[in-house]
Amino acid sequence: MLHRYGPAVVLLVTLLIGWELYVRLSGISPFVLPAPTRVLAALVDFRADAFRHASVTLGETLVGFGLSVVAAIGTAILMDWLPPVRRALYPLLVGSQTIPIVAVAPLLVIWFGFGLLPKVLVIVLVTFFPVTVALLDGFARTSTEAADLLETLGASRRQVFTKLRWPSALPYLFTGLRIASVYAVVGAIFGEYVGAFAGLGIWMAISQNAFRTDLVFGAILIAALLSIGLFLLVAVIERLVVPWSIELRREGPTAS
Repeated sequence: MLHRYGPAVVLLVTLLIGWELYVRLSGISPFVLPAPTRVLAALVDFRADAFRHASVTLGETLVGFGLSVVAAIGTAILMDWLPPVRRALYPLLVGSQTIPIVAVAPLLVIWFGFGLLPKVLVIVLVTFFPVTVALLDGFARTSTEAADLLETLGASRRQVFTKLRWPSALPYLFTGLRIASVYAVVGAIFGEYVGAFAGLGIWMAISQNAFRTDLVFGAILIAALLSIGLFLLVAVIERLVVPWSIELRREGPTAS
């Protein structure tokens, strides 16, 4: 554990100490750059607001990410089973990534208001693609020799899928989930920043307008912790579902 995460912890602590010393020695205004200790003190003073806004953002993230994962898995399976559907949808999926969220999010607020729906849609927009593409890649990398062997033994297409293609694609699915889990919190905050009644995004906007830079950094810290927590949750689920994949990644590629 120490060997794996020690360098990152040391680097993070070094950066925080350097940040603290720079702020104290340079005399820079806390409105421009607050010290880490000031940020933590502000979070303690406004812990009720921090908890309330973080809870809203976490709820939006879980709902949006959950719906996105279900839709992405269903779409990927459909595209794998029906090649014409894949040929029709795949270019649209790629093209959807060229649409800037910064332009779409305000429209979603105009169309659907300041409630939960716009935030969920933003989260889906930023997380649907990586999960879908990762699962499709997993299906494509299934061993054709193993599939041919199962078919030779009389396995149906459904049996080939459930016994071979789906298990083989699970590691790729979790790779997409880990990537999307980080984007999910960012999507929720961006949707809130555009328009919301509560959440870390709107708290950042309010704090910025009130020149409380320390609270802005505090909200950023909470958002980072939420992203890391969701990432770790996906990693734990992966360990439970496909533990053999974790071991293979640790061992690395074997020499031929």
